[in-house]
Amino acid sequence: MNDTPGWASPGSAPSDGPDDKGQESTGQNGDAQGAAPQDAAGQGPQWSKEQPPPAQWSAPSGSPGTSGPAGPGQAPPPPPPAPGQGWGGQGGWGQGPGGPGHGGWGAPPQGGGQGGWGQGPGGWGGPPAAAKPGVIPLRPLGVGEILDGAVSTMRTYWRTVLGISLTVAVVTELLVVLLQGFFLNDASTTAALDDPDATPREILNALGGLFIGTGVVLVVTLLGTIIATALLTTVTSRAVLGTSVTTGEAWRDARPQVLRLLGLTLLLPLIAAATVFVGTVPGILVAILGSSEGGTVLAVIGGIAGFVVAVWLMVRFSLSSPALMLEKQTVRKAMSRSGKLVRGSWWRVFGIQILATLITNIVSSIILIPFTFIAAAVSGGGVGLLDSTGDSGWAFLIISGLGSVIGSTLTFPITAGVTVLLYIDQRIRREALDLELARAAGLQGYGTAPGATPGG
Repeated sequence: MNDTPGWASPGSAPSDGPDDKGQESTGQNGDAQGAAPQDAAGQGPQWSKEQPPPAQWSAPSGSPGTSGPAGPGQAPPPPPPAPGQGWGGQGGWGQGPGGPGHGGWGAPPQGGGQGGWGQGPGGWGGPPAAAKPGVIPLRPLGVGEILDGAVSTMRTYWRTVLGISLTVAVVTELLVVLLQGFFLNDASTTAALDDPDATPREILNALGGLFIGTGVVLVVTLLGTIIATALLTTVTSRAVLGTSVTTGEAWRDARPQVLRLLGLTLLLPLIAAATVFVGTVPGILVAILGSSEGGTVLAVIGGIAGFVVAVWLMVRFSLSSPALMLEKQTVRKAMSRSGKLVRGSWWRVFGIQILATLITNIVSSIILIPFTFIAAAVSGGGVGLLDSTGDSGWAFLIISGLGSVIGSTLTFPITAGVTVLLYIDQRIRREALDLELARAAGLQGYGTAPGATPGG
């Protein structure tokens, strides 16, 4: 007999052994012999002479499916289990030979039932469903749940989310249009790029002016992205708890960290560029010292290696922004926190970030391409800024800028939301953040119920 609980057969105790059985047989046989009925003459009954040896008989043992009483000297069978907790009947291991309500050895039921392996009350099913006070359940998230959480935040709190992203997009795009219209649309500055007789100095001046103007546009766009990310990070973190936040409240919460977020956002591209440059330095030195072909090949290989390292670093530090905003960390500590959270999950974080980037780029392109064609038609067929002057150039900038505003309004919340939810997901997996979130959401007793696995 296997003494493991759950494998002992119904109707017998796990401690049954050969000695107990021998004693039962002796006691049962003695009782059977001593309990033979007498006839009226005081003699025993007239049994047939051909009988098996007396030791071969024993009283009924109350085996599974037998409903008779136990004989004298024998331990009575255990009482039948209560409904919903036994081996047979409701929610048990099937029905035995005795039918419903009797201990059976059938296979475990496939469906749910009271007290069974299904989802009934008090059953043996899986752990209870995770609490969901806000846009995500408080447990480790899948890729689809992270994307859905970002979209649900935008849909549920659309007044605040779209108000922030639309305001930032309008202000940013207005500055970009003005800069491009007044500075980058100067035909005299860019004419040298199309003139085959231009001197090297003229070409260099034209490129310098173009790069400066483009850099200013990128800085303005970057500032807008930083402000949108800071505000939407606060909104998304509150949405996880199921609480709303106004734009003013989001700004008051994010304002102390905006300058640090600016420093972090500028530092990460510099680290990536420096990494690629360091990879090309050996090839540049070889080319300067004499071997131009070998130096070129070495510079290309080093640049590719540096690019790979730069991508690895950017993914490693990709959760620095929410760590900076939500934990009120410094730039250095936020980067360190991101490295710890991403460690061991680099490919997962990389895949989710790439997927979110592809989705936002596709959405932006779907919105921007029709506006670009409309702008080209209105401006007389010039789809490039350098080919348009005067009114046609302004028309192209305004119409295409309108498409950029709509695209940014929809993609800002997705980009910020995915990053914040990925950060929360990694903390749930590593630090059981779901317990703190449940307490913050006012859930009593979360994580203490049987079967609950916080952070698992």
